[in-house]
Amino acid sequence: MSYSDAVYSKAYAILNERRNRAIALCDNKKAEIFSRLPRAEEIERELSSCSINAARAVFSGGDTKAQLEALSNTSKTLKSELEALLASKGYTLNDLEPQFTCKVCEDRGQVEKDNKTLTCNCLKELLKECACNEVNSLSPLSLSTFESFDLSYYPETDTADGVNPRRRMTQIFNYCKNYAKTFTLASKSILMRGSTGLGKTHLSLSIANELLSKGYSVVYVSAPDILFQLERAHFSYNYDKEQELLDTLSNCDLLIIDDLGTEFATNYTNAQIYNIFNNRILLRKPVIINTNLTMKDLETSYTPRFVSRVMGTCDKLDFVGRDIRPQKN
Repeated sequence: MSYSDAVYSKAYAILNERRNRAIALCDNKKAEIFSRLPRAEEIERELSSCSINAARAVFSGGDTKAQLEALSNTSKTLKSELEALLASKGYTLNDLEPQFTCKVCEDRGQVEKDNKTLTCNCLKELLKECACNEVNSLSPLSLSTFESFDLSYYPETDTADGVNPRRRMTQIFNYCKNYAKTFTLASKSILMRGSTGLGKTHLSLSIANELLSKGYSVVYVSAPDILFQLERAHFSYNYDKEQELLDTLSNCDLLIIDDLGTEFATNYTNAQIYNIFNNRILLRKPVIINTNLTMKDLETSYTPRFVSRVMGTCDKLDFVGRDIRPQKN
């Protein structure tokens, strides 16, 4: 899965902190044990000498088998003595070793297998967690879940055009849950339309939450914020930063663009909106777009080419009801 450098940095920082903490705690414990049991420290030095002598025996030639057997017997005797000595004061042999969070990689994040360096599962889990936290920090809400989406806020009375808000929103809710459950890199893009406060952000972030837990990379941005960042980088000639942002938007498994239509529109921003969307379609990667604009508004605000591309590639979800935020308050 693709994650940003920032996510990797955070994950490795956590691993390093875990490893350093485990080593520091072990050092403190050993200092305590050796102050109470000086013989334990002597035995540990003798065991270390046995290991060094065993390595020397392998390379020195002669009767290597006999030397190694003698050293092994000495080591076993010393370990038995050490174990009994520790037990007399309520300690175990584990107290002399760092207790790493991950026993497989010892909190390094990498493991060696069949002469290959592989990413440990603990690092994969940390990357998911850090990516989730990154989305949460960028979102205007705490990371939303399907479980916290309350359909009771949507009225059951039909609107003037014959739409039952509760029934419609139940269908949209079920669609989004199934989308998250069955998501693949070939999943369709989605256009979520409707007035403010109807749950577009909540459901798109619920999808993000589910996918992040499965290890997919998800980028959530608000249209005004990301377009401002791109425009600022472009017109300050910081083209590397501009390209880095565009690459991130293109390469993640799912891109969520919230509040499309609330940005300050310029020729540059309109062109970038089309390019971002079109690039992902060409790469066969899905996008979720949330907007308060009607189709007529979209046609007015953006190019016909963009609207045609959206209409031809997105599943359209029309949110209905009353703004649920005042109801919650």
